Amino acid sequence: MSKGLNAKRLIIAVGVSWLAITPALGRDDLEQGAAASVAPDDEEGSSDDIIVTASKRDSSLQEVTLSATAMGAAALKEANITEITGLNGLVPGLVVARSGGGERMISIRGVGSETPENANTQPGVSFHVDGVYIFNSIAASAAFIDVAQVEVLRGPQGTTFGQGSTGGTINVVSKQPSLSGFEGSLSVGVGNYGMMKGDMAINVPVGQFAIRGAVQYQKHDGYSIATGTPGTTEYDLDNQNDIGWKLAAIWQPSDSFSITLATIQNESDTHGPAQKNILDPSTDPRVLTQDYPGRSIVDTALYYGVINLDTAFAVVKSITSYQKLYSAQSWDGDGLTGDLFERNVLGGYKPALNGNPERLGARYDHVALWKMETESWTQEINLASNGTGPFSWIVGGVYLWSKNPQYIVEYRSATGNPYAAPLPVDTPYNSPLVPTVTFAELSEITREAYAAYVEASFDITDALTLTGGIRYNHDEYSGVSDSNSGGPAITSGAYLQPRVSPGLTTEEWTGKAAIDYKITPDNMVYLSYTRGFKPGGLNSSASGAAPQVLGFANGIRPTYKPETVNSFEIGSKNMFANGTAKLNLSAFYYDYKNMQFLDEDAILFGEGTANAPGAEIYGLEIEGSWKPSPNWILEGSLAYTRGKFTKDFLALDPAAPSSRRMPPATTAPASFSGTSSWRRSPAIRRARTSTAMKYRKSPSSRARSRSVTSTRSGRAS
Repeated sequence: MSKGLNAKRLIIAVGVSWLAITPALGRDDLEQGAAASVAPDDEEGSSDDIIVTASKRDSSLQEVTLSATAMGAAALKEANITEITGLNGLVPGLVVARSGGGERMISIRGVGSETPENANTQPGVSFHVDGVYIFNSIAASAAFIDVAQVEVLRGPQGTTFGQGSTGGTINVVSKQPSLSGFEGSLSVGVGNYGMMKGDMAINVPVGQFAIRGAVQYQKHDGYSIATGTPGTTEYDLDNQNDIGWKLAAIWQPSDSFSITLATIQNESDTHGPAQKNILDPSTDPRVLTQDYPGRSIVDTALYYGVINLDTAFAVVKSITSYQKLYSAQSWDGDGLTGDLFERNVLGGYKPALNGNPERLGARYDHVALWKMETESWTQEINLASNGTGPFSWIVGGVYLWSKNPQYIVEYRSATGNPYAAPLPVDTPYNSPLVPTVTFAELSEITREAYAAYVEASFDITDALTLTGGIRYNHDEYSGVSDSNSGGPAITSGAYLQPRVSPGLTTEEWTGKAAIDYKITPDNMVYLSYTRGFKPGGLNSSASGAAPQVLGFANGIRPTYKPETVNSFEIGSKNMFANGTAKLNLSAFYYDYKNMQFLDEDAILFGEGTANAPGAEIYGLEIEGSWKPSPNWILEGSLAYTRGKFTKDFLALDPAAPSSRRMPPATTAPASFSGTSSWRRSPAIRRARTSTAMKYRKSPSSRARSRSVTSTRSGRAS
């Protein structure tokens, strides 16, 4: 679980991408895929004008009425971008942070998701591969296989994407099978830290058919080591061991009809990231005094089919997909050795765990298992106009279904086996091993959603164009969940017995209105309004109980509300010097209602998604390039983003965690008196202390471990 950022950090970001001079020696035009093309350079080496498809209507990058950046295969290769984190610094306002294992936290203009493990919460930045919606950003890196183009749309997408895209959208366009001829490529590389890398692709046409396959392998030793792991003093961390492959086939009996079937799969098996505790006595940032051999296994599989039919009336497209994600992770929850943790844990605060005085001081806090097995289906059908007149349009419908089972086992104790295997799910309630578990969760959340949209543009004159669109979104969540952090006494069966959640249904209308004016064929200004939306959802372990007060009135609840945003943007897109220079500018303002953020409860392990009633974000972006010759290009971008909460709300102050620490729940509800620190809003920076406040422990607490002395960036602490 990614460490929860406080709500203010969610919406305040400043980013600068340094100017870079890149020698584009022998740079080829961007390779054409099924959904990407490039205008060839003219004799003087004009700047590439990429056709973007992420908006679901093929448009020139310099003509779409929104902030967008696209990078082709050649540019990605020159920048050595082999996975999504490589886009940092190259796209204004985009930040991709690595969390534990294969997880990626993606944000645009300060809007994104803090926790990719919570597959029940829709991310603020939606991620797509060849137009297929990817449900969890853990699978984001697996998409970078045989890539033709990457498109980043910044700002809420209210029509063709609608829900879950309040920050923006990323679409990875892979290279497609081609009937034009046989081709192949092979590259290998070696380096320090035992690095080995290989990429191979081949395209084979056979009449009306073509098959394209690609394999990608990357491996290197760890950049950091853990020194206290049994059996070795150098347990690799931040290592890589990934293999991915893609296979696609196309049948194209005519220029107006084609069927494409494809699969992209990836397997990753590593020791996990280096997450150093601030109490670690080692001054070397790459040497960690830890004793638990963490591991991260992430396997992804995407199967999809695309049908294209070009009629005299419209282009009809159907996209069907099935996805599977398996993620099994374990890690050193305390980030120290047993001696260090026992001596320093919680700044000297050592409560009796579950009322057992023999567990008064903990020697370890280890997460033995955090497993997810997600599967999902998507189906989209859309019709887009293919005429050349002043009126263009697209209409479509989307269906989404996903199921996310999750199992967590955590141990924290002064005795016992610190390297114990996780308990099987069917462990009997009266097993002597059950009391050794500090926390466990067993849950399964199902999401079903559908939407319909229409968007149209009309050229009033050759220079002036109006665009408008509307979308209806409907989401339903249901599930079962249980945790051993508390709850009714169990007298038979397994030690975890999931109960039915209260469920949640949300619906919302979103859309877009825009106007653009071409001052010249190469210079355009635009103004747009977009209404974005993220559905509400369930808080995993909290979803297994009826709504109740968990600690205090604003604690974590079983469900959270939908998030909406009204976005206003003004911008200008310009080409100069016979197309060799490009300069794009934009300014934006977001007005949020019920903004979703990762909140914490007074109850230990109580963490989940909550709503801030009001927030606003505004900023500026500049990006440009100059290509003085076919062999050189100068590129740069600047992004400034600022935000604040506009309405007060009660939330725990993460700056004073030890003062509000509460013991874990027992099997029977109990009262607790203590000192807690609160603040009404992170934007006001005013802390309030409340003493001798009473809270009732509840089984509906969120499953997360806490080690307040840790600065681990990728885990809850």
